[in-house]
Amino acid sequence: MKRRIIKIDEEKCNGCSACAIACHEGAIGMVNGKAKLLRDDYCDGLGDCLPTCPTGAITFEEREALAYDHEAVQANMQSRKETTCACPGSHAKTLSHQFANNFVEKKQTSQLKQWPVQIKLVPTNASYFDGAKLLIAADCSAYAYANFHNDFMKGYVTIVGCPKLDMVDYSEKLSEILRNNEIKEVRVVRMEVPCCGGIEQAAIQALKNSGKFIPWQVVTISTEGEILND
Repeated sequence: MKRRIIKIDEEKCNGCSACAIACHEGAIGMVNGKAKLLRDDYCDGLGDCLPTCPTGAITFEEREALAYDHEAVQANMQSRKETTCACPGSHAKTLSHQFANNFVEKKQTSQLKQWPVQIKLVPTNASYFDGAKLLIAADCSAYAYANFHNDFMKGYVTIVGCPKLDMVDYSEKLSEILRNNEIKEVRVVRMEVPCCGGIEQAAIQALKNSGKFIPWQVVTISTEGEILND
């Protein structure tokens, strides 16, 4: 039968998994870091997933597809209830670190240069942005990497966010910051998990939108707190 069903553009997908979480039928899953329609008969065509996608990767299309199977959906959701997670980055695990017995704790000084820090809250034309080096960091990175203040924040204006939890595309806000201020450099620090790709893609898009040549780099932190691409 021909009916309305979702279509996912994998090239636009940033792997944030927001659509998979929003899909109440379990029709969308994460495969190799990309959202994918797993079964046509799980998709009811209502599109609850569309407004959650920060990159516009999901649209509707009319095509031949199996009819929506409510009973199959209910059986599938029951079987996976509380046993699976759509986002690979949310999988639980215990971390183990080695600590030296002769370690002497040294109090560190905060390197935060301004307030607020959340991307959603910072003004786009604050005086502290002019002539600044800008750090755009994923929320979790400061908790995963022990010496975050000294190794990443020192000398930078720091703004943070989580595209998965905020359910927004930061690129528009970041574009305004880069356009409205003389930013010397952009550093992006993200976690290795797929959903963290949203903050990297937003920063890259903002750099393109700004129309300026600004030196930039991306640093990826593992869940064990190691730098993966230094």
